[in-house]
Amino acid sequence: MKSNSILCLTIAIFVAGCGGPPPQQGQGAQTKPQQTESPKATPPVGKAVKVQLALNWFPEAEHGGFYAAQVHGFYEEAGLDVEILGGGPGAPVIPRVATGQVTFGVTNADRVLFGRAQKAPVVALMAPLQNSPRCIMVHEKSGISTFDAIKNMTLAMSTEAAFSHFLRKKYALENVKIIPYPGNVSKFLLDENFAQQGYVFSEPFVAKQKGGDPKALMVSDTGWNPYTSLLITSEETIKSKSEVVKKMVAASVRGWLKYFEQFEPTNKHIHLLNPEMDMDILAYGVEQMKPLVESQDTRNSGLGIMTRARWQLLYSQMQDVGLLKEGDLEINATFTTAYLPQPE
Repeated sequence: MKSNSILCLTIAIFVAGCGGPPPQQGQGAQTKPQQTESPKATPPVGKAVKVQLALNWFPEAEHGGFYAAQVHGFYEEAGLDVEILGGGPGAPVIPRVATGQVTFGVTNADRVLFGRAQKAPVVALMAPLQNSPRCIMVHEKSGISTFDAIKNMTLAMSTEAAFSHFLRKKYALENVKIIPYPGNVSKFLLDENFAQQGYVFSEPFVAKQKGGDPKALMVSDTGWNPYTSLLITSEETIKSKSEVVKKMVAASVRGWLKYFEQFEPTNKHIHLLNPEMDMDILAYGVEQMKPLVESQDTRNSGLGIMTRARWQLLYSQMQDVGLLKEGDLEINATFTTAYLPQPE
């Protein structure tokens, strides 16, 4: 499967900023998001199928449902031996999944579109977060409550990330000096005229914990709202290991439902893997994520659902800011909901 298009894919991923044909593309599942977890089933007889799940970042709350499926034995019950691989800055999730180095990955919808445009045969399977946690963190005392009011200040924000292209085209950002994202909140705490990108359940919590006065402006409120923490696989895996894909998706959905019902055991596990994420910030992350997993679509069709309309909107937005062109990809090949649990 390796080709020049796939080998150059890593370049496209960095430009994005820092995740037979697929069956029944775009068909919704019907699982109710408020369902509670059923008792564990008897593990299947036979040898478990080993698969790897590559994360797009270090273990954090945004991956909680996948870890919950592991901690509570849902993958094991499904006959899967899942190794979850932590990521980090520039984690090449799309290339690894596209070339078969790993079976599954976690990434965001804009990364999937970049990948498809570069002929990477990756397919989104479920979307735990319906609303993006991406935010711009400003100081409460600044009085800024809208993106239009961001002016005459320093903004730490990637100029390569897709959301950054969108914001810089939509808003004037008058007299705003944009510098690279520093990866921490140190400069924010020292400068009242400093703002920075972040995830709503991470940087704002840390800043407040350290005595700051953070206010999070949600990027999703601007209209830029890609699905986040997507579970993806390759077209080849769908073709050759359809049953494995079905089991992985179903167990992952169970994991996410369980995580919001009982997060402590999973957070302890995440903390052991990533000690920088203490139990307080992980608990805060769960509370901040709860509204992000719900939408009218999930109320109608269940956790993990995706719609063609949402994917098409994102594709159009990425064309508008010059990141993709019409004809770069086929939306119907980008995702499938065929493996999401069906209603009982």
